[in-house]
Amino acid sequence: MFRTIRQSFRAFGTIGVLQMRKKVNFRYPAAIVLGTGATIWWTTKRAHMDRRKQKLNLTNFMAIPITSVQQLEDNPEDMKTKMELMIMKIQADFCRALEAEEYAGQKFRIDRWERKEGGGGITCVLQDGEVFEKAGVNISVVSGNLPPGAVQQMRSRGKKLADGPLPFFAAGVSAVIHPRNPMVPTIHFNYRYFEVKDSTGEKQWWFGGGTDLTPYYLNDEDSIHFHRTLKAACDEHDSGYYLRFKKWCDEYFHIPHRKECRGIGGIFFDDIDEPSQEDSFAFVTSCAKSVIPSYLPLVQRHKNDAYGDLERTWQLLRRGRYVEFNLIYDRGTKFGLHTPGARFESILMSLPLTARWEYMHEPKASSREGQLMAVLKNPRDWLQIEQKP
Repeated sequence: MFRTIRQSFRAFGTIGVLQMRKKVNFRYPAAIVLGTGATIWWTTKRAHMDRRKQKLNLTNFMAIPITSVQQLEDNPEDMKTKMELMIMKIQADFCRALEAEEYAGQKFRIDRWERKEGGGGITCVLQDGEVFEKAGVNISVVSGNLPPGAVQQMRSRGKKLADGPLPFFAAGVSAVIHPRNPMVPTIHFNYRYFEVKDSTGEKQWWFGGGTDLTPYYLNDEDSIHFHRTLKAACDEHDSGYYLRFKKWCDEYFHIPHRKECRGIGGIFFDDIDEPSQEDSFAFVTSCAKSVIPSYLPLVQRHKNDAYGDLERTWQLLRRGRYVEFNLIYDRGTKFGLHTPGARFESILMSLPLTARWEYMHEPKASSREGQLMAVLKNPRDWLQIEQKP
């Protein structure tokens, strides 16, 4: 009986509460709206906080990031964070893709280094592989004050930098792959982000980079595939980018004293700061992700091709041209060598393991070597889309 009475009181109380809720809801609809809005706001905030607290998956990288993991996790929306994580992922993906092409299980040597002036880098080098004679894939994340030489170089490109100390941040990924087989081309790519703050407190930022191919023997199918892949990455963001940056590449990777290009080009750009920081970052990311599909099919297609002493000698001669450009003209090499605390081993990673210089060497125009030289002296429209004068 007592159980029945208690159940009756509970039922009566529940009915009363429901009736009160109905009255409140009817009389105070604004409270419902405000309450719902507050719930949505709090849920969104918590979701954002949860994202900020997400742990980085360090297995995605070749080594521990240069910036502290805690700082990266606490500042996910900072462009410095986004760029560092992007280049570290590109480095790891490319290194693992190259290792997969080796036969005897050669791996990259991983060298994480720090710079007392601020930041550091991760240098990954594979030497004496069966497929890759020397392959280097570097990332650097450095900060400090710009040295006078770097300031002068930037001002010569039109950068308006105030006098006084100029704190900077720079992050980039750079790779040069020198294959053993002369039928496999060399590839170079570099993608970077730069921030500088002048004495007035104004912050300037820009992106730069590019990907270019240096074959030892001309292969039209390879060249078209390479350029078509880069164009697809550019077209995701602006249909005019490819032609603009291909021309820039042909002009930049030119050896004036030889009156020839280093290779068959690709894309190259610098000082990109429009239409927005996010758009620029998305474009650079697309270009960096296009490296593997642009290059790995060429490695797989030719790494087992037959060659002899003639082809090997020609490869070493062309590597000599590569050295000349990198040491005399390359802007990135100059910036690195002028930066205090520079790590010269990493900067000069781009140089081949072996190269050759012969006095007054000139291939016959009708030879395969001569056919390559004709293209190096007159860059070709590989996709047949350039406007004729």
